[in-house]
Formats: sequence, structure tokens, C-alpha cells
Amino acid sequence: MKKFIVETYYTCTFKTVHSLDSLNEKELSKIDERNDGEVEVIEVKLNNRKTRKIGDKTKSSDKEKKLDNLLSSAVSKEIVNDKNINKEVDVIKVKNKARFKMPDRRKGYIQKAQIGDHKVYLHTGEYDDGKIGEIFIDTNKEGELVKAMMNNFAIAISLGLQYGVPLDEYVDAFIDTKFEPSGNVIGNDRILSASSILDYVFRELAISYLGKESLAHTPSIVSAKDINEQTTDDKFLKIVKNITSKGFVRSNYEEKLVDLSDVRINLKSKS
Repeated sequence: MKKFIVETYYTCTFKTVHSLDSLNEKELSKIDERNDGEVEVIEVKLNNRKTRKIGDKTKSSDKEKKLDNLLSSAVSKEIVNDKNINKEVDVIKVKNKARFKMPDRRKGYIQKAQIGDHKVYLHTGEYDDGKIGEIFIDTNKEGELVKAMMNNFAIAISLGLQYGVPLDEYVDAFIDTKFEPSGNVIGNDRILSASSILDYVFRELAISYLGKESLAHTPSIVSAKDINEQTTDDKFLKIVKNITSKGFVRSNYEEKLVDLSDVRINLKSKS
């Protein structure tokens, strides 16, 4: 009975992303020496498969010794480095498949708006750091089929966000989509009109969580006080960020912050 070994060869394409403080020739020349980049796997291709008969272990070991003697020390070191890189890529692939589940008790906000004769309720859920992780879309005057489709669409978007899909990708995909109901928007202070429910939803999310003011129809109300000159207690502001919805305040913690340190409340009952 003959035995054979099948060897499979793959080609892995990946990219390394670096962040630069400034774009100049000096910074670009140092990129190859930096080790702080994030590796992203782009594609894995199957090249070919080779089949060889299992022979005597002594013969195969002799061949391996001859090959090792022919290879220089420098080349052998490069092969070891390539193996280490492949292991790192495999670990990264496993991490990319991980789902970052939402906490059981989470922050978020509810935005009610009316597009034409249809009321739309947008619910959001956030991670502890303020990033959006889920959405729910409720409508009225719709049939069971449309409500079920919108509900499952929101679940699909939420799963994508929890698996690491950037909100920017969804915004670029669904902004300016056109279908009924559409028209004037009532109840949202930043959006006055929308070409569809999806256009309204992702326009609202882009303004609240990504700070894309170009998608808003009204200017942002900014405090006249210069934020840079304010003496805000960093520790107190951090506590406020942990208990406040980033989307609800639209990242304007300093403008929404109310200092109650000088307020005195008398809780003594009258005799």
C-alpha cells in the first residue's frame, strides 16, 4: 500500500498601516524602520498543491541536511523570519474574526423624527468608550413586512459594527438613497429633509458620531466661550464621558457640561 503527502502552498497579501504626525520626506523615510503599524490581511490565495510519495525517513533527512548545508546562514535566517511573519498574520486573522459584544448595560439615545407622514424612532447603543455598536429603527404606518425588514436591517448593521466595520462605510453606502417616504424632516434640529429613511438614519449617525457637519442642514450651536481657554477638570470630564451618551451630546461635552460644584441643597425637613 502506497502513501502520499499533499503539500498546499498559499500566498497571503497584507498591508501595514502607519499613522504620521506630519507628511514629509523625513517621516516617510523612517516608515520601513517603524514597528508600530497595524497589519491588515487583504487576501489569501491558493497557489498550487504538490503530491510526493512518502519515502524512507533516512533518505529525506539526508536530503534536508544537504539542503541546509547549501543554504547560507543569511538565507536561513530570512526563512525563519518569514515563518514568524506568517504566524503573526494567522493570529491577526483570528483577531479580526472576533466580535466585540455590547455591554449588558449600555448608553445611547433615542431620536424621534417625522419624514412626511411617517414617524421614525432611531435607537442607538454605545460601548463604554462612546463608539456606536448597535442601532434599532422603529416606524409607524408600515406593514408587518416592512417593519420586519427594517428590524433585520438594523440587526445586520449592528452585527457589522460589532465585527469592526467602520461607520464611515455605512454612511457612504446609504447616504442619498432615494425611496418613499421622503421629504421634510420634523423633530430633528440638524436635519431638515431626507430622500429616504436610510438617508435620514445614516445622516443622523454621521453627524452625531463622526462629526460630519457637512451633512447637516443647520449649523452647530457652539458656546461663545473659547474651549481652549477653559480650565476643565480632566478627571471630572472623564467621569462625565463615562456616563453620558456621545451621540446624544454630539461629542460636545464642554458645551453640555453644567458645573454644580457651587450648588448647595438644604435637605433638612421643616420642624
